[in-house]
Amino acid sequence: MKQVHGRPMHPQTQGKIERYHRTMKNVVKLNHFYHPEELVEALEKFVENYNNKRYHESLKNLPPADVYFGRSEQILEKRRQLYFKQKLINL
Repeated sequence: MKQVHGRPMHPQTQGKIERYHRTMKNVVKLNHFYHPEELVEALEKFVENYNNKRYHESLKNLPPADVYFGRSEQILEKRRQLYFKQKLINL
């Protein structure tokens, strides 16, 4: 693995992480935090949801954790079976 650095002050070269930061910022800005611990807790919940529960379009509508741990093919196969079963019912 080789580490690659983007140009400083050039967010286009770090597009995915910049998008992640913008999403996180938008979620955090919706609430008022009166103690630093509240902010830390909100960020932990955001990261947990983003990585383990939120469906990503670029990952065939699967959470990143399912793809990372190799569960994607099983889930997609189950979806296909349910889809065809539903189609047969509606005929």
